[in-house]
Amino acid sequence: MAKDLFERALEVGRPPNVKRLFPNSRALIVSGKVIDRALIKKGHAMTIAANGRNYFVIRGALLAAQRANAAIILEIAKSEGGANAYCAINFWNLARIADQLMNELGITVPVAIHADHYGIKKREDIERAKVEIPSMFDAGITSIAIDASHMPDDENLLANIELAPYLPTWAGYETEVGEIKGKEGLSTPEEALFLIKGLNAHGIFPDWIALNNGTTHGIEESDQGIQVELTREIHKALEPYKVSGAQHGTSGNSSERLRRIAKETNTTKANVATALQMLSWGVEVNDYGNAVLNEDGTPKKVKGEGVTEELWAEMLEYAREKGLKGGNFKKLNLPFENKLLGQAREVRERMAKRVEEFVFHLLTDVFNAADTAPIALEILAEKGSYDLGPKAEKIESEEEWTEDKIRERAKEIQRDRGPEGDFDD
Repeated sequence: MAKDLFERALEVGRPPNVKRLFPNSRALIVSGKVIDRALIKKGHAMTIAANGRNYFVIRGALLAAQRANAAIILEIAKSEGGANAYCAINFWNLARIADQLMNELGITVPVAIHADHYGIKKREDIERAKVEIPSMFDAGITSIAIDASHMPDDENLLANIELAPYLPTWAGYETEVGEIKGKEGLSTPEEALFLIKGLNAHGIFPDWIALNNGTTHGIEESDQGIQVELTREIHKALEPYKVSGAQHGTSGNSSERLRRIAKETNTTKANVATALQMLSWGVEVNDYGNAVLNEDGTPKKVKGEGVTEELWAEMLEYAREKGLKGGNFKKLNLPFENKLLGQAREVRERMAKRVEEFVFHLLTDVFNAADTAPIALEILAEKGSYDLGPKAEKIESEEEWTEDKIRERAKEIQRDRGPEGDFDD
């Protein structure tokens, strides 16, 4: 029965771009919508969106998902894998690497390929996006986050409206309100409703919304962390529009707080980036997903884990020469990817294994994502198509959300957007 279900999902569930790229593949790469619906159907569950900053993170995450029988998302953000990337993994090769690994490893769980934080920081970025976004779907992306949260609320909404026609209707779609910058500039229900109502009026129905709900990116532990009550309040306000939550910046939050996000809010997608990178290198990581630091501020490596001691010393020396500290250790990914791949097999395998164990723990013990793979397969088989359609219906009137009225409404939104800075991913 399970085999028949997989075969049926493989037949109907792969989107056209995936079928065109990988005509003979047995990897079940699906729309982000499929993953979201499976987590919703299980209830009080979210799955990992693993930022594949290197090959070993992707391999480890896929092995963990297979063990947990969980539907997952692999992603890369624009700063990580866009035109000015600091990782060798990018928008245009992530799907290819995932497909190869899924076939090699016999992965049968459904996986979405997500372009995260596709940043629109100014109006001029929109024209470039109209060319670049289709190129990413040509390369196998099946889900995308349009992140214009760096701009004022009206410009954020208008950018999403203008770019919506460049996204396939079957694709997973995430929007964002409020940059991810910790306890400063927290998102509000008013701001989230403005964005989602305005999109709804134009017949645009996001699968996810990302908030600034108190998290930060990087390896530093937040002294405040995810605001569960705020997240629950905003999700409650958005219930008529049937949009799920996307939790960014999970590093810096304990397992217990992440369990609460899964249990008490409508979150179905949880991004994990820095912790996976550090684990693959052999760095000691605590329950918050943060790197344990030496007295000199460098990440503490576990001897005999991750990369070889010789390569780690070379990475630390490079970081010292380039002045890389804290979260900027992420910039070691691109210059060292080929050296990481050039290590002995047993070293490469232990790098992926550390990621696998951590992700398996999250999926089964924290996120409640175990056994969501067959739910996703059932959804695809029942629909008989890769395109699940929108969750929501049009509620708002387009006449009330013209460009002029959007700009007038935006003037009424009062909130502190927090400090300026680099909050790309």
